[in-house]
Amino acid sequence: MKFQALGLMSGTSLDGLDICFAAFEKENDWNFQILKAETLPYPKNWENKLRHSIHLSSEELLELHSEYGFYLAGKVNEFIQKNHLENINVIASHGHTVFHQPQKKFTLQIGDGRAIKIKTGIPVIYDFRSQDVLMGGNGAPLVPIGDELLFSEYDACLNLGGFSNISLKQDNKRIAFDIAPVNIVLNRLAQKFNKNFDENGDLSRRGQINTDIVSQLNALDFYSLPHPKSLGIEWCHESIFPLLENIETADAMASFTEHVAQQISTVINKNSLKNVLCTGGGTYNTFLIEKIKEKAGSVIIIPDKETIDYKEALIFAFMGVLKMNNEINVLSSATGSIADHSSGIVA
Repeated sequence: MKFQALGLMSGTSLDGLDICFAAFEKENDWNFQILKAETLPYPKNWENKLRHSIHLSSEELLELHSEYGFYLAGKVNEFIQKNHLENINVIASHGHTVFHQPQKKFTLQIGDGRAIKIKTGIPVIYDFRSQDVLMGGNGAPLVPIGDELLFSEYDACLNLGGFSNISLKQDNKRIAFDIAPVNIVLNRLAQKFNKNFDENGDLSRRGQINTDIVSQLNALDFYSLPHPKSLGIEWCHESIFPLLENIETADAMASFTEHVAQQISTVINKNSLKNVLCTGGGTYNTFLIEKIKEKAGSVIIIPDKETIDYKEALIFAFMGVLKMNNEINVLSSATGSIADHSSGIVA
């Protein structure tokens, strides 16, 4: 079985739209090859629209849902033409998360997949999270199915994006959970220095660690909850930002980085992980990586740039392929739903 799929991913940190075109082949096991991939930064107006989408009225949000779907379709068509792509079996679109409250049985990723289908003429699978939430799951993390079938040679896969999450095998089951916020907090603090993000962790490195703040962060309830568990932006507004607003910005960044490194290394050490594949934009934060390596006895493996940048979009493309074949693409052991299932709406 051979498939070619396009994966679209827009992360909570809003650094752009990731597009990954990949080939998948199944003999005994699944193999993949990233053929073309690119991050398309959002123009300022789109970044603002998506950033403030959480405050829109229901009518405005429905309008943005359609508008963003057509925006995604335009970007896909440009990408296809620029790279002369052919034989695309499916487009798998994650959409952009506005609300994520699984405890209330809802999650919302905007970007109507039907708009993408209308403009591209290619089958589209979208809204991968809602079904899992309705089935009692967290709707996250979804990437573990790819970790299980495409990256099984590693003890664990750690993603450092807007939030950090990890997936690993425990008692022969793939479990996964969010560990702590990362770029969703650091990017916001970096903006106080007129930077979009903390390049190499240089801003954080300048600050002094406030051990009292680190202790307060570590004491937040979320960290003592059992898995499966997931985080949303709402939690950061409620629990993280208030703790950081009364100290110097560089000190807040240094303290928060220390906190993240402590939380991640605790998980690694507790599970005796020997080789951990690290991907996502936070992998380029050398200050954070140094701190994790310092505290975790395990080997943090930094792969090639394409895997760092596009693993998530790659796995959404893969989830689209699995859905097309009616195969399981969400693991209940990772999300906490009542059963493994094949998720996504087909347009």
